[in-house]
Amino acid sequence: MKVLMTGNEAVARGVWEAGAQFASAYPGTPSTEIMECLAKFDKKDIYAEWAPNEKVSMESALGASLAGVRSFVSMKCVGVNASADPWMCFSYTGCEAGMVVAVADEPGQQSSGQSAQDDRVFFKHARYPFFEPADSQEALDMVKEAYRISEMADTLVALHMTTRICHSKCVVETGERMEVPVRPYEKNAAKYIPLPAHSPAMVRHSYTKLEDLKDYSEHTPFNREEMHDTSIGIVCSGCSYYFAKEVFGDKASYYKIGFVNPLPMESIRAFAKKVDKLYVIEETDPLIENEMRLAGIECTGKDVLPVTGELLPDVLREKLLNITSPKPEVDRDKILPRPPAFCAGCPHRGVFYTLSKMKDIMVASDIGCYSLSPVEPYYVGDTGICMGSSISIGHGFQQVMNKVGGSRRAVAVLGDSTFLHTGFNSLLDVAYNQSNTVTIILDNRITGMTGHQENPGSGFTAQGEAAPEADIPAICRAINIKHVVTVDPNHLDEFKNALDEALALDEPSVIITRWPCALKKMSQENKEEFPDAFSQRYQVDDSACVGCKACLKAGCPAIHFEREKKKAFIGSDCLGCSVCSQICPVHAIIKK
Repeated sequence: MKVLMTGNEAVARGVWEAGAQFASAYPGTPSTEIMECLAKFDKKDIYAEWAPNEKVSMESALGASLAGVRSFVSMKCVGVNASADPWMCFSYTGCEAGMVVAVADEPGQQSSGQSAQDDRVFFKHARYPFFEPADSQEALDMVKEAYRISEMADTLVALHMTTRICHSKCVVETGERMEVPVRPYEKNAAKYIPLPAHSPAMVRHSYTKLEDLKDYSEHTPFNREEMHDTSIGIVCSGCSYYFAKEVFGDKASYYKIGFVNPLPMESIRAFAKKVDKLYVIEETDPLIENEMRLAGIECTGKDVLPVTGELLPDVLREKLLNITSPKPEVDRDKILPRPPAFCAGCPHRGVFYTLSKMKDIMVASDIGCYSLSPVEPYYVGDTGICMGSSISIGHGFQQVMNKVGGSRRAVAVLGDSTFLHTGFNSLLDVAYNQSNTVTIILDNRITGMTGHQENPGSGFTAQGEAAPEADIPAICRAINIKHVVTVDPNHLDEFKNALDEALALDEPSVIITRWPCALKKMSQENKEEFPDAFSQRYQVDDSACVGCKACLKAGCPAIHFEREKKKAFIGSDCLGCSVCSQICPVHAIIKK
């Protein structure tokens, strides 16, 4: 059957067709939809789950492989950083039933501003074979082949994706599901426990598996030569293949690489001899180019092409052909600035509005919707490094302030899913070493920024089954945080009082703001806990409004200002959080 699919949908289909029975992931753009699609398959075929973080998902998938079934993991680029420990170890141990991991990089940093890393370099460093699809059909086909290679070479196999592949669509020819027998479990301590007595054999395996795959790389149809005009030859991988073909067409010949490690160096060498000038086009690091140069193959690559961003056709035309595409003329005076903003009704708004009024604090923010805290109108986020980092950074900052006699206080802010991802360990450090850091956990009852995936605190699994909720206040108390309070973040006075009380303490403290995301599909449990959520609307009393614009400091997209009338007004997207009404100095904002 032929179906129009994104790369993410095709990967999920390929995992299902390959007969995998276990899948685990932590949501992260651009890889999120892979697990969402897998969760829709029949539970009798495949068990799919959201894990607290990528390290856990990797380790769980190896456990499933040991139990005898094909397993799968997906993650975004920075998920590799969070799971690097098992990645490195699994290179030594190998697996039992096939194990495949799809990693989605973002050369253009469309959503992961904190990293433009090229994880192909990591796969090479960790000595993993990996595939790189150029479209959705290849994504499906390569996943299925990756399981075969995994079991043949006794290794985890990676699938390297990029945003363009994950989210672009093409017609895909699908197949039927394979029925793969469950492998019987056999105890093998020498294979899976890296003690010094076992490690030398493990290290040899991590090298020999790639040596054994060299012949496969030279002959697999995923690495292929396309001969046209021989004045220009292009070695490329991933979507760079299509970008190059759009620019050069039949005026160049191509060697397209789909199985990247180990490289088919002899085939590349033979191709190089057939062309006059050889380009290497790859995003973003010169992985293929460097290996070719080490092998003595003369080529042009990153000496001309940029190492950052996508190698889109316009970039290739400019850098390789000196052709600059005309840019449309735009009257910048007619374009109003549109900074990113919290949604109307977002429960984080009151928190950051209140923090913006505080003096002598350093706000360590984190990865999530609250990454918007540094922009107008709040300007309060001082850091936003990686998942769970806010508490650790706040802790280190506060310990030094206390040591040198500084007056500035550290306030760490992160979400519920982020806390359960890696924030818990950081808070344990705070509790253990007793810094008087204030930690604010924004519990909006869902994993918000990546599109409302369930998490251990939401009450449901990835496949929609009811699950016990992680009790965040109880977790905090269990690690000896004595001062733990839960507040409604839409009540500014309630939150401000809790913050003042926490800042007055000479001990660790946690404030939990509990209110659902404004875009969340409310479960029955949510409706019972928050019966008044999003049921009210507010409006501006024109006769009372003095045009002071104080309400605009809430940063709510539902609030507008009419320049002619010099009055504020509230649009139909208001969800009734009431923050604007609380900050209006003349009480001109009232309930409808």
